[in-house]
Amino acid sequence: MTKKGLSILGLAMLMSWAAAAQSLLSGIDVQHYTFNIQLNDQNNSISGQAEVAVKFLTAEDHFQLNLVKKNVAGKGMTVLAVTEEHQPVHFTQDSAGVNIFTKTNINSIHHYLIRYEGIPADGLIISTNKFGKRTFFGDNWPNRAQNWLPCHDHPSDKASVDFVVTAPDHYQVVANGLKLEEKALAGHLKLTHWQETVNLPTKVMVIGVADFAISQSGTVSGTPVYSYVYPQNETQGFKDYAFADKILPFYIQHIGAYPYKKLANVQSTTIFGGMENASAIFYFENSVGDRGVESLIAHEIAHQWFGDAVTEVGWQHLWLSEGFATYMTNCYLEHTYGVDSLKHILQQQRQKVLGFEKKRLTPVIDTAVTSNYMQLLNANSYEKGAWILHMLRRKIGDAAFWEGIHNYFAKYSGHNASSDNFKLVMEQAGKQNLGQFFDQWLRKPGHPKLAVNWSYDVLKKTLNIQVNQQQANLYTLPLEYSVNGKVYSMLVTDKVTTLQLPLAAKPAAVEIDPHTNLLAEYEVKQLTNP
Repeated sequence: MTKKGLSILGLAMLMSWAAAAQSLLSGIDVQHYTFNIQLNDQNNSISGQAEVAVKFLTAEDHFQLNLVKKNVAGKGMTVLAVTEEHQPVHFTQDSAGVNIFTKTNINSIHHYLIRYEGIPADGLIISTNKFGKRTFFGDNWPNRAQNWLPCHDHPSDKASVDFVVTAPDHYQVVANGLKLEEKALAGHLKLTHWQETVNLPTKVMVIGVADFAISQSGTVSGTPVYSYVYPQNETQGFKDYAFADKILPFYIQHIGAYPYKKLANVQSTTIFGGMENASAIFYFENSVGDRGVESLIAHEIAHQWFGDAVTEVGWQHLWLSEGFATYMTNCYLEHTYGVDSLKHILQQQRQKVLGFEKKRLTPVIDTAVTSNYMQLLNANSYEKGAWILHMLRRKIGDAAFWEGIHNYFAKYSGHNASSDNFKLVMEQAGKQNLGQFFDQWLRKPGHPKLAVNWSYDVLKKTLNIQVNQQQANLYTLPLEYSVNGKVYSMLVTDKVTTLQLPLAAKPAAVEIDPHTNLLAEYEVKQLTNP
């Protein structure tokens, strides 16, 4: 996900909804959803029929699915009926969801049909685009799917999904997976059926319904790549979104096979700059023609591996999604435009991290956030997460880093992972203990603040360097420095670390972190020997 383009209206919607965030539902594991959705041009009311296959992890006499109830303003969903094998099932609705009363045994799988209707308060954004045309776009992150879909709305529960959308026939419909059917119906309606067989979290399950111009920009390693843009932006949109054709091969080579059967890049009208919906990525409507569109597309495509295929176990591990997408974008740009571009990007991202920490000092794994998950869309999850991956890459070396990234994806694709899961995979690839590295960068707030003093002893012909850690939590870190164009490294472990380097003559200057490999702020001073 990218934050660019988040509107004031969108912020208000997210903030109001996030305050009522739902907790993880225990005891169930959804296996599959089939959502039949009916849309119209007369009003914003939708009719839904959800078939939900639920595996019960414990014996239950009732369970709950998340679904936002109609509020006093008339927005929300009303459940009309629940059945199992054509038999009515007792249910109630409350502010947390729909409660379904049914006796189950451990490890049993039950199939429920839920009929409902209403005006989505959020989650399915029904609006008009910048050309005044009506659009419908799913926008579920973080747990807003429950505004229009009865579901287990938590990233830890992943399931396959079918979307069967009935809408006026002038619209084109895109969704996760492959299109199985498209047929005309009476009354100028059209039914479109999309199916995704790979398990997804609800945050990346979507439909997009609009007047689209559609093009297949290419096929990459057997995967068809499509562009869905508003007809008024057709020429520029097809050109811009075709960046995907050269981004995909880089990720496939470095991470592993693309995890889905198609990639659609979709111009949309939602509240984010970009949203990594699995195999159907949504970009903000002014992405067409935007000078940052290549980086935007690279970021969202990287999410197809990290966030979508490998999904964090909970929102506090969001860096496994956003930090990964940010750094994979950095690596793609390094590959495409050279190492100097990577250094420049990292310098900018470092400043964002340092600036954020002056406003809010919190660890990357932020367990204090338990409801308003919008708070996690910050520099810790994005830029600091990317910096942690960069420092890890430098610590264990390129070969071990990419081996670890490949192995991590291979092991957890289609499943969930935690930061500790990732650490263990990287320890195996790097053949070293990374406990201290992950602890100091992920679980403790802040960053190193280094005061570096240097002097030259003419008599002893030595360069003397003293590094003072000025922050409360001490770090263990390699500090690179450059003398007369040659790069050295010293290990900093204590409050004060000193080093003497034999040197024939006094250097003109000592440069700290010349290759931009350390997330730190530092002040360098030359001292005069007495």
